[in-house]
Amino acid sequence: MVLVVAYRRKAISGAVICTIQEVLHRILDRLEVKILEFSGEADHVHLLISIPPSFAVSDLVNRIKTATSKPIRREHAKEIAPFLWGNRFWSKSYCAISVGDGRSIETIKRYIQGQEMPS
Repeated sequence: MVLVVAYRRKAISGAVICTIQEVLHRILDRLEVKILEFSGEADHVHLLISIPPSFAVSDLVNRIKTATSKPIRREHAKEIAPFLWGNRFWSKSYCAISVGDGRSIETIKRYIQGQEMPS
């Protein structure tokens, strides 16, 4: 799954990505969604997750965006202000790709691990 910052602005710093990761672990653990890999760059994040079949991907994306956006805007308001305005942090769109077990999951993990995390 790829989530992009609104207007593709480079608003994700090291502190922001830590907030995203903390919130993700908290909400996804409750939903029994497993994070297999997580990383990001200044304008987007990548998640490799295992979703129970009962979840609609669009509902999960909505939960993730809502749950992460609020603390980001609250805790990092001054930091993101030069890049974003209003109440949006994430773009309205997202990318979700399904993969099977085995080689494809390992390939995706390596790709995500290769992202240049913001400092």
